[in-house]
Amino acid sequence: MITVKAPGKLYIAGEYAVVETGYPAILVALNQFVTVTVQESNDYGSIYSKQYQENSLFWKREGNNMVFDNRDNPFHYILSAIRLTESYAQLLGKQMKCYHLKIDSELDSPDGKKYGLGSSAAVTVATIKALCRFYQLSISKDQLFKLAAIAHLDIQGNGSLGDIAASVYGGWIAYRSFDRKWLRSARHQLSLKKLISVAWPQLQIELLTPPKNLKLLIGWTGSPASTSHLVDAVGVKIAENKAGYQHFLHESKACLKRMIKGFQSQSLLLIQKEIRYNRKLLQALGNLSNVQIETPLLRQLCESAEQSHGAAKTSGAGGGDCGIVVIEQQIDTHDLLDSWEKAGIEQLDLHVHQVID
Repeated sequence: MITVKAPGKLYIAGEYAVVETGYPAILVALNQFVTVTVQESNDYGSIYSKQYQENSLFWKREGNNMVFDNRDNPFHYILSAIRLTESYAQLLGKQMKCYHLKIDSELDSPDGKKYGLGSSAAVTVATIKALCRFYQLSISKDQLFKLAAIAHLDIQGNGSLGDIAASVYGGWIAYRSFDRKWLRSARHQLSLKKLISVAWPQLQIELLTPPKNLKLLIGWTGSPASTSHLVDAVGVKIAENKAGYQHFLHESKACLKRMIKGFQSQSLLLIQKEIRYNRKLLQALGNLSNVQIETPLLRQLCESAEQSHGAAKTSGAGGGDCGIVVIEQQIDTHDLLDSWEKAGIEQLDLHVHQVID
């Protein structure tokens, strides 16, 4: 029996801009995991998870039409990960086997709460990692990232894949997204074995060391959001205001560049300054696109944190889910957390996870 796990993630800064080629973001991996177990079977295989059910379908209205969208259903990412990993294994001459695949996730609560911690990315990474061990395939973290990125894109179609990077590398990372147009073309020209071995244009993943006096707080607003739907919605609106969007991209890149320098120079004050500026940029993007990125409860989360001398912003696509606070380690946060509790904001007791293997 083989058991592996992959951590969830949170975005610290750089959201939305990071979906564009070469634009940076900062993420952290968290100590909540998707665990995948593989056990060889003689005659038939199975995929089991009490969290992810094949018969879960999601749909919305477009006019009078029902439109189904399974990009938020992790079961489809599991199947995509299996297909891709087995294709790679066959290229390396491995004989296919039957097996039982069991998935257990800590990224959503037992009562179904979705925290926005990147479950689809983590389950993709964990499934590929487990099957590579099962078929005795030796792959580097870079190759694991690339396999998982391809499998994830096959289902979601958009996004930056920063959440995949966080699940693969762990800790704090600076991530710059690769050229997805190049990847689409390269998949027709290169074998899968070659594709995960060559350099991908613009892709950069850099491990960061946070200042020792940095403390990260995470608050969940109780309102789950769909990243893929929000990215779609913003994309439609910004096509009407290209100049405003280009200004957002330029400022986001400059902000993240300064923030990364803050990590490199161990300056909490510089990191906090740029967290605040990134929040303003996302607010402006929300106004530009007429999409509510910072909900009233996320705004309350941020404003209460600022009153305690923390720097705060939405995390990820916004529209609900989590907000993050970067605060000095020695500051007493009891009043801040009390105000969150009174407002119905749940503090998530999570910590940054370092991936060892």
